[in-house]
Amino acid sequence: MAELIVYGIVLGGIIALGAIGLSLVYGIIGFANFAHGEFMTAGAYLALFMVTGVFSWIGIPDNTFGILSFGWRMVFAFPFSMAGVAFLAIFFDRVLYRKLRAKNSGPVMFAMSSLGTSFIIRMIIIIVWGSDYLFYRPGLMRPALEVPLGIKIRPDQIVILFIVFLLVGLLHVFLQDTKMGKAMRATADNMELALISGINTERIIIWTWGIGGALAAAGGILYGIDVQLHARMGWHFLIPLFAATILGSIGNIYGALVGGFAIGIAQQVSTAFLLPTYKLAVAFVIMILILLIRPQGIFGKG
Repeated sequence: MAELIVYGIVLGGIIALGAIGLSLVYGIIGFANFAHGEFMTAGAYLALFMVTGVFSWIGIPDNTFGILSFGWRMVFAFPFSMAGVAFLAIFFDRVLYRKLRAKNSGPVMFAMSSLGTSFIIRMIIIIVWGSDYLFYRPGLMRPALEVPLGIKIRPDQIVILFIVFLLVGLLHVFLQDTKMGKAMRATADNMELALISGINTERIIIWTWGIGGALAAAGGILYGIDVQLHARMGWHFLIPLFAATILGSIGNIYGALVGGFAIGIAQQVSTAFLLPTYKLAVAFVIMILILLIRPQGIFGKG
């Protein structure tokens, strides 16, 4: 059971990165983005393209870092992929969602548009890479380390947790200590008041989409390192992302972090009693219960 909790923390960290981006977008723009899971997939596959394609062509060595399953190619691919998905998220906002905002479209129109966006991204990935399961380094599986309580954890998973907390820490510093971060917080509190105060809200929206897309990409890459890549992985992450966001209170990025870990642990622990295929149902049940019992989330005001 202790081992499942550790694996749940690793999975929860990955979910948390996506949920924080989703919560950030909703908190500032008021938009439940159903394409957010596909941003995770896009990040994972963009990293795959760079690791197995671009960096191979330009001659970057494919050696791994000792006991880890990746090397310099992944180190370089990680920020480039985050930037690529950030650009993709901003692109869809500029060509689609901004026009819907200008027309004062309702939430249903935004939801259907984001759902269509998710299908577009997924179909492009399937056309280019197919629907088979893929790996960054096929056939390579590093041995697990045994830690106290007889828990076995792979070195990659330790690095995954480190990266999750590093990114969350950097986001915290950005929101608390930078001018743009403070402007984003002000816009999240009251967009109309922020606009009157002279804050360029369109610029805030661009930053919001960029950060949300980048965090989603990071989550997708880390999941690919930990498990594998699949064209529908983002779709499978969608309910856990929303469950974590709702659990931690919509618009609260710190709540999304806690919610992500809670959902990840719940999903992994459930495999001790249920088949692994039911993990998604566990996230769905938790989301429904929270909506029924405490719809404002655990960090929301009662």
